[in-house]
Amino acid sequence: MEPKWLLCVTLLALGTLTVQALDMEDDDVDDVVDIEDDLDDTIEEVEESQSESSAPPPPPKVTYRVPVPTGEVYFAETFDKGTLDGWILSKAKKDDTDDEIAKYDGKWEVQDMKDTRLPGDKGLVLVTRAKHHAISSKLSKPFVFDTKPLIIQYEVNFQNGIECGGAYVKLLSKTPELNLDQFHDKTPYTIMFGPDKCGEDYKLHFIFRHKNPKTGKYEEKHAKRPDADLKNYFTDKKTHLYTLVLNPDNSFEILVDQVVVNSGNLLNDMSPPVNPPREIEDPNDQKPEDWDERPKIPDPDAVKPDDWDEDAPAKVPDENAVKPEGWLDDEPEYVADPDAEKPEDWDEDMDGEWEAPQIANPKCESAPGCGTWQRPMIDNPNYKGKWKPPMIDNVNYQGIWKPRKIPNPDFFEDLEPFKMTPFSAVGLELWSMTSDIFFDNFIICTERTVADEWANDGWGLKKAADGAAEPGVVGQMMAAAEERPWLWVVYILTVALPVFLVVLFCCSGKKQTSAAEYKKTDAPQPDVMNEEKEEEKDKGDKEEEEEEETNDEKLGKQDDLWSSLNFPI
Repeated sequence: MEPKWLLCVTLLALGTLTVQALDMEDDDVDDVVDIEDDLDDTIEEVEESQSESSAPPPPPKVTYRVPVPTGEVYFAETFDKGTLDGWILSKAKKDDTDDEIAKYDGKWEVQDMKDTRLPGDKGLVLVTRAKHHAISSKLSKPFVFDTKPLIIQYEVNFQNGIECGGAYVKLLSKTPELNLDQFHDKTPYTIMFGPDKCGEDYKLHFIFRHKNPKTGKYEEKHAKRPDADLKNYFTDKKTHLYTLVLNPDNSFEILVDQVVVNSGNLLNDMSPPVNPPREIEDPNDQKPEDWDERPKIPDPDAVKPDDWDEDAPAKVPDENAVKPEGWLDDEPEYVADPDAEKPEDWDEDMDGEWEAPQIANPKCESAPGCGTWQRPMIDNPNYKGKWKPPMIDNVNYQGIWKPRKIPNPDFFEDLEPFKMTPFSAVGLELWSMTSDIFFDNFIICTERTVADEWANDGWGLKKAADGAAEPGVVGQMMAAAEERPWLWVVYILTVALPVFLVVLFCCSGKKQTSAAEYKKTDAPQPDVMNEEKEEEKDKGDKEEEEEEETNDEKLGKQDDLWSSLNFPI
């Protein structure tokens, strides 16, 4: 800060204190004493309260309670028993994979969340990294797609962030061959749903396997990508609630933390589409040899002009250029380094005759140039290049050829893709390069209110506990600045700019001293005050003279009156 601005700030503070002191002098001495006593008492009370409140108050405590379903559910799991009862670890091996990593030997445990604020709340944790993990559990009864919606909901917390790995669930199809002990990547599933990330690709899967009614084969149908930015859900190390709602009218909604991030319809918003096209291109149709797809062609009647010179160069020397004065024609641009010395280990028989390295000629530094001067090159105004005939519309143009359409022999129309293959188990089959992925509070049901109340009793409590422990606005700003140092510049400008404007406004104006301030301080007043007093004195003298003249006139009139009455005066 420049000295003048520092002085302005100091004067501003001193002026404020002075005004406050002068205001107190207008009051009686007894009042001042009383105020000072009250002020001392207030300061003591404030100091006592500050010492008592020096430690921040503890955040409100959120007590955990085990969520209980409030309606019919097909599956509900909180893991608060602390065991993996009801869950089956896979003993399978992946096909077409090296034996060293083919086994599903990744470790699962029931643990408290790291840095938990809800003691007693446990979850399923994918413990190990760089391994295949598979675990599953049966539903209380198979889910059949008929007239009721399907709702699947669960919580995920990437406690260590996520480098590359998934946290999605699979709803395993009800088949005679289903064996949870051998659950692997090829086990048939009906729906796959949940977050997945590798590199900078953040996904939220919703995939269902649709059965072709004509061939009986299954094909995966992928929902469109959400428009929402999903990155924060993977990186903030908070617990997030993932919900899929699938309705009998084929509509679906995907929610994160009870906010819709994707929605659509099974008939219109899946890739590839559920129903194939009615017509397809004939694979046996071929383009005729004489089919002309050229919209423009060279003009066959065009002739190259006689004066067209194809050999003219694009650049020619500038004939108007003049060699600059002082140009050193006899000096080379580079010369041998006079300070260079032949290395001691130089072998002329092996390395040849030694020559000093070349350096820029020092004589050329003060001259416009050295060596043989050449005229600069400029664009050749007569250059035309290779002659080509102009393009004209092709009168024989037939358009871009496409094969003809024929009825699709594989066409079918399924207007109720919601009626998928029933499923009887839920499973997690995952590969992850990051450990300690936390899963909790799974529920599969048909009523939205049941899922919402389950969420409030589980994820809602976690959110409340996290909110109670979060720092205030200042703390959040400091934390944000630690992650993004450039925010310090924003903070400083936000605070400094108003202060600078206030100081500039206060210090740039000229303050007129009032008479009341002179009266309070008994300071000497400028000459203007003396002039005012002199003007008042002159005015008073003039009034006295006018009064004397008036009295004289009255006396004169009285004398005249007595004279007229012949009374002696």
